[in-house]
Amino acid sequence: MYNKKKKVLVIDDDHDILEIISMVLDSSGYDVLTADNGRNVNELVESFSPDIILLDVTIGEMDGRDICKALKSEPRTSKTPIIIVSATHGLHTSSEKKCKADHYISKPFDIDDLVQQVVKYA
Repeated sequence: MYNKKKKVLVIDDDHDILEIISMVLDSSGYDVLTADNGRNVNELVESFSPDIILLDVTIGEMDGRDICKALKSEPRTSKTPIIIVSATHGLHTSSEKKCKADHYISKPFDIDDLVQQVVKYA
């Protein structure tokens, strides 16, 4: 029986973070697509159909919380798990929770914890 690889969309404006997460998740058996901005999120989600999204809070001039909130309000993406990965302090404040992310990971992060959370939510 064929097991389909789970798909992870990673959105972060830090290319080093994208490379690290991509390498680790790829070696863990995931199909990974990365984006360094949030401008084409809807198109990426539509074409890639991720099982989970890892999203930075600050993506250039965009706010990942707004992207998260928009994705969670769309019927086709409302059930897609989103993990916010950010260096922003106070990730669990009420304003952060309003975006309805499924989990929050602070930078710098433990790579094993990141993989465990992807396994848990994907």
